[in-house]
Amino acid sequence: MGRHSLPDDAATDGTRSRPPVHRRTVAIATMLVLSVAAGTAVAVQGGLLSFSGSCADSAVRLKVVASPDAAPAVRAAAQYARDEEVTSDGRCLDVAVVARDAYKVADAVTAGTAEPDYQVWIPDSDLWVQRAESSGDGSPLTSVGNVASSPVALAMVPSAAKSLGWPRKTYTWAEMSAAATEKDTLRLGAADPARSATGLLALTSIGRSAHKKSPEGDTKVAATAKLLSQRISDTDAQVLQTLAQDDSGTEKGNPRRNQAVLLSEQAAFAHNTAGGSPGLELFYPKDGAPQLDYPYTLVNEPELSTDQSRAALRFMTLLGEPESRKFLVDRGFRMPDKPVSEGVVRVAGGRAPQPYALATTEPPSQKDIEETLGMWTITVQSARLTTVVDASGSMATAVPGRGSQSRMDVTKASLLQALSQFTPEDEIGLWDFATNLDGDRDYRKKVPTTRLGDPASGGGTHRDKISAAFSALAPVPGGATGLYDTTLAAYKDAKANYASGKFNAVVILTDGSNQDAVSISRSALIAELKRIADPQRPVPLIAIAVGPDADREEIEQIATVTGGGGYQVSDPAEIHAVILKAIMEAGQGG
Repeated sequence: MGRHSLPDDAATDGTRSRPPVHRRTVAIATMLVLSVAAGTAVAVQGGLLSFSGSCADSAVRLKVVASPDAAPAVRAAAQYARDEEVTSDGRCLDVAVVARDAYKVADAVTAGTAEPDYQVWIPDSDLWVQRAESSGDGSPLTSVGNVASSPVALAMVPSAAKSLGWPRKTYTWAEMSAAATEKDTLRLGAADPARSATGLLALTSIGRSAHKKSPEGDTKVAATAKLLSQRISDTDAQVLQTLAQDDSGTEKGNPRRNQAVLLSEQAAFAHNTAGGSPGLELFYPKDGAPQLDYPYTLVNEPELSTDQSRAALRFMTLLGEPESRKFLVDRGFRMPDKPVSEGVVRVAGGRAPQPYALATTEPPSQKDIEETLGMWTITVQSARLTTVVDASGSMATAVPGRGSQSRMDVTKASLLQALSQFTPEDEIGLWDFATNLDGDRDYRKKVPTTRLGDPASGGGTHRDKISAAFSALAPVPGGATGLYDTTLAAYKDAKANYASGKFNAVVILTDGSNQDAVSISRSALIAELKRIADPQRPVPLIAIAVGPDADREEIEQIATVTGGGGYQVSDPAEIHAVILKAIMEAGQGG
């Protein structure tokens, strides 16, 4: 059947590992396949089996749950088995095939609330098997081979592809994502990485590629994820519906239409074959395309009867035989360990010199996947951020290389840039602080923390109001840095107004150490934050030291006890990027 690579045949570099318990199970499964094939051949030669007449009374019945893209081909193979009276141990195969989204199956297996009513699962990616297995509480899963594969690529409507030099121009994943997100007229869509292996593999590949290109890869990936989150679809099928239908000005100008989508080659093939408008063209990344690998997975194998186990394995071998391979290739799939079909590639929208036959990159590690999911979850989740800005006199200090611009000037511009990355559902508030800024208090609540999309008093939205407040920030002449009391007050306020279902955090920007002689001490502050922090209602502190006079070690000690972190920027212009990076890292830590 093509490639029978087993989960335990992983490369020794550690990029893929599976629980050792599978080695024995997979070995048994492999021997069963061989014994069934050998036994059937002997029986046929001896005339002991008959392949004519009705099989209905003695058929072995199986239920296979398959990814929606693979289900039609698997169903065709099941019908072929019935029509040709394909047998397992002399009993005909009667296989029912049900299409079901892989993430729904994985969630159900993980929950373990009911025994599955199917014996075989064919998701589009082994990622789902790993996710289902990670809890250790659901039905045991045994992947015994792969029935097909399809690379993940970037699909574009023709006009957009031509504008980026298709097919001669080639890009890495990082370059492709940048090209598709930095142009205002080129909107990029994707299926939700929490629900789509295509979306998750693509986003993970973008992250790996960005890290190789730049030490600031995390920040760039977080920014890409934030943009993608505003153009996300639930499933791969739905993302295709977001494409511009033609090159008319109306379609190009429609903010709901995308010109590019992250997609598998098979999905592009199916779209183009069905006469989808417009036809798609594919960019294949030159640093390697991750693969959907369609693992053939036995579900709760220890509880299967001998007949069911052998029948399931016989059906697996059937899917690798020429007749069934044709069902798969005709629907745009590649066959494991077989030459790439140029016909499939051409119909899907690929052309030379795009590297569509390039050896694929190593599969992402479980750590890569977990980090990407953590980043994605926190990036797309609506945020509730209280921004606390140092207004001490030192913020009037000029920034080297920026003419007459002060630290406060550049900080304000950077905050406005960061604000543009947030959606109307995000909640943003503003405090400023110095010493004795409001009577005996070192801080002022300038703008309440509410939804950016909410109407503001006096007209406009809350986004307009907080933009104006950022622009109006000014250093207080002679003001010192009242950091400790402000930090504790802002943290308590954020805890008291915690918003369930959102990422809650306090973002503190300061250019110096605490200078309030009558404030709480550093050790007392850390002890109190540690005491009141609640892991069930996390509010990480994200503390950013601005300029050379700030003490990163100090703010890091303070922030770490809340699940947050401390960062330092030499140029306030870097603040917007650091905020995104800090949110991502705090989300992963949570």
